[in-house]
Amino acid sequence: MVEVADPAEAQSLVAEAEALATKLARVRESVGRVIFGQETVVERTLITLLSGGHVLLVGVPGLGKTKLVETLGTVLGLDAKRVQFTPDLMPSDILGSEVLEEDQHGRRAFRFIKGPVFCQLLMADEINRASPRTQSALLQAMQEHKVAIAGEIHPLPGPFHVLATQNPIEQEGTYPLPEAQLDRFLLEIDVGYPDLDAERAMLLATTGAREARAMPAMTGAELIAAQALIRRLPVGEGVLDAILRLVRGARPETTGLDSVRRNLAYGPGPRAAQALMLATRARAVLDGRLSPSIEDVLALAEPVLRHRMALNFSARADGVHLSEVLDSLKAQLG
Repeated sequence: MVEVADPAEAQSLVAEAEALATKLARVRESVGRVIFGQETVVERTLITLLSGGHVLLVGVPGLGKTKLVETLGTVLGLDAKRVQFTPDLMPSDILGSEVLEEDQHGRRAFRFIKGPVFCQLLMADEINRASPRTQSALLQAMQEHKVAIAGEIHPLPGPFHVLATQNPIEQEGTYPLPEAQLDRFLLEIDVGYPDLDAERAMLLATTGAREARAMPAMTGAELIAAQALIRRLPVGEGVLDAILRLVRGARPETTGLDSVRRNLAYGPGPRAAQALMLATRARAVLDGRLSPSIEDVLALAEPVLRHRMALNFSARADGVHLSEVLDSLKAQLG
């Protein structure tokens, strides 16, 4: 069990966690003034940011993905930028490049001009439309939090998070992300249509003379402190065991489930367990709790595991869906 031994330290941790929960309630309230009918998407995106990770948003156009990034930048006090990914986008268009300059004395020297990746919250819009070379350049920056140009290392600002989007419908002319690159995203979040009441509220709020605006509720430094606090929260043995059973059970080589052996080509690696461990802690704090439960593991199993596993050919031919395999995995946890 991950626990806090010192009583004074435990008391301090409880006070910090309660203060963070109060602050996060204000964050959700501020985001909710602008984003309608996407409570689960907002919750899971905040979980990703609190865990220090990156998120892949999958949904058709017009569901507020760009608005979500802009709103989070305002509410969390982060420098947010957006890059529209296209087939002709080059790595230098994202990372930056060196230009040759000449001073008044005729001396020439190279100067590095930073690209849009040098921000705190980057929206990579339709990331699968860029070439694999450009995708890998961004994903390397995501993993290492630095950029290497002409042998020089340029660290990215902290915190640094990427919210990438994909359109699940139009796949012509796209370059699907390889499995190793998908694994860099902490969560994959499906963005669906809002319900009737939420869409009604959205119409009234966004087509009037005045449109609601999000208000700042945190700063970048406070987000970094929150990420450090998340890693200090205790995790019970039951939750730790559930995470291991779920992740190891999703691997055809180590599973005890026939549905996994029969239908999956490969399963999630250890990074999935790390992601689930952090995400369950973040979800607990968002709900005002001090430690995660098995309910958190079950709630986050699909967005953590779905993009880290794949059906084999025979399962796809038989019309099997990954959600069915995930349901069987979650069922073994009770």
